[in-house]
Amino acid sequence: MSDSLKDLINIILLQEEKCQFTKFTSIDALNLGLLLIDNVKPFKKSVVIDITLNGHQLFHYAMNGTSKDNDEWVRRKNNTVNRFGRSSYYVGRYIASQGKNIEEKYFVSEKEYATHGGAFPLKIKDVGVVGTITVSGLAQEDDHNLVANTIQEYL
Repeated sequence: MSDSLKDLINIILLQEEKCQFTKFTSIDALNLGLLLIDNVKPFKKSVVIDITLNGHQLFHYAMNGTSKDNDEWVRRKNNTVNRFGRSSYYVGRYIASQGKNIEEKYFVSEKEYATHGGAFPLKIKDVGVVGTITVSGLAQEDDHNLVANTIQEYL
């Protein structure tokens, strides 16, 4: 594994550690979703934002210029977080560090799982992963960092 990929994986793990809530309500989902909308503006691109708690969608916003394809990316990225308990970007970079794809590594279909950045575990301290906070529409690293940085700003 290259040093830069190893460093990136460690950065993602640190982001996940920092991005833990003590509680999470519908009001948190609304406020975090609105903050994500504000924070995506400098990219001048359209995104879909999705926040789900225990399989219950609390916030979903599809900007003009997005399509059902973005919703499909959200679904597949969320499946990855829900299965592995880590951000979709971490899972993708970890698998890439082993020179594999998700089908080779875990015998699951890329039609159901996306290992591109943008889905982040909604994690409650001392509880664990209880949902997902997801963006689709930017480059994968930007999707991931938008979510991670916005969660840290919100907390």
